[in-house]
Amino acid sequence: MAKLGFLGLGIMGYPMARHLLDAGHDVALWSHTAAKATELAAGRENAKACTTPKEVAEGADCIFLIVGDTAMSESIVFGADGLLAGAKPGTVIVDASTVAPSYSRSAAKRCQEKGVHFLDAPCTGSKPGAEGGALTFMIGGAQAVYESVKPYFEPMGKQLYYCGGPGLGMNAKLTQNLILSNLLQAFNEGMVLATKAGVEPELMVEILSNSAARSGLISFKAPYVFRRDFSTNFSVKWMHKDIGLMLDSAKEIGVPLPLTSLTHQLFQDAITHGVGDEDICSTIKVLEGIAGVEVKGKATP
Repeated sequence: MAKLGFLGLGIMGYPMARHLLDAGHDVALWSHTAAKATELAAGRENAKACTTPKEVAEGADCIFLIVGDTAMSESIVFGADGLLAGAKPGTVIVDASTVAPSYSRSAAKRCQEKGVHFLDAPCTGSKPGAEGGALTFMIGGAQAVYESVKPYFEPMGKQLYYCGGPGLGMNAKLTQNLILSNLLQAFNEGMVLATKAGVEPELMVEILSNSAARSGLISFKAPYVFRRDFSTNFSVKWMHKDIGLMLDSAKEIGVPLPLTSLTHQLFQDAITHGVGDEDICSTIKVLEGIAGVEVKGKATP
């Protein structure tokens, strides 16, 4: 079994690291909240809770991290007690966070100067995918390096896509989230419009599911909205951050994103209304408030 590291034990990271442990790998753990690493390591001979990212790197051949934003990733990898301070030549660092593609390219270059390999490997599937070991990974970096560590992805994900050189995994992930966030906004507008007009929400979703507007996102999120369950699978604030990364990346390469720019503003509005830590489907509350209607199922009290 491999000697691995895992950093970032949040909604996604905790079950991802658990799958690696359950697969029998030795895993050194670290999180901003130290208690999470201690909890996950408890009673496991193949787990070790570490006090710094550097300590994780000192005993690992391949290291995964998944954190909230670009600044967090840079601090963990390149900080004074970061991974690069403890990693030996030949170590592979796999960043599963959603961060700026430009940072991923820079990180790969800086790591290479120290003889360390860096892959950007953002994932999608939200909390259910992480808990079920069914995530989709999009990988950027040297293909030979990816192939050498591919078996370590398999306990965490069912779909693995090699996208090309450094940063391209991140570009693929941002494209996926761009389409998802805009679809969600279309769902919000359509369902508020239909409900305000008098169409039953369940009927409207059934119609959508049997039309060209059919969407896996709608099928998954609609029941949560109908029962007013906005517990977090993927938070508004993190999607808002990702949309900002999309816009920054588009500006760098000269691509206009007019619809996405509006969606970014509407997500900001949702955060201003206090739902930043709730699931992305809670963004419908903004339009509900404006229209004076609530999209809910018949069974909802």
